[in-house]
Amino acid sequence: MKRAALLLLLTVPGAALADSAMPAAALADTQLPDPAQERQAKALMETLRCLVCQGQSIADSDAELAGDMRALVRRRIAAGEKPEAIREWLVARYGAWVSYQPPLDAVTWPLWALPLLLLVGGAWLARGRFRRRRA
Repeated sequence: MKRAALLLLLTVPGAALADSAMPAAALADTQLPDPAQERQAKALMETLRCLVCQGQSIADSDAELAGDMRALVRRRIAAGEKPEAIREWLVARYGAWVSYQPPLDAVTWPLWALPLLLLVGGAWLARGRFRRRRA
């Protein structure tokens, strides 16, 4: 019992100190002055996965890394770089998993084919069930 209490006391402060004390990146939570560039940045950020949260885009995540990635996207858009070039750089750095729109290639084709295969399999099973009920 004492060990469990001690373990709890040691882990609680660690969770509270998980974020760094560094300030957020300059453009992490600040929009670009040009509305057209901000629209491009926002559209790109909504298609990029937060590497910490994994279920959220970097546009929606409060994770520190997502803020850094938002700042990077805004800086590059402001510098005139195209969104697709930024996406390609991030995919090259973090892998295709960072994108909510993975490319169709030898590694990802099962991800694209699996929903179709599941639908066909479900229809085949349902067809067999309905045939048995009629007889």
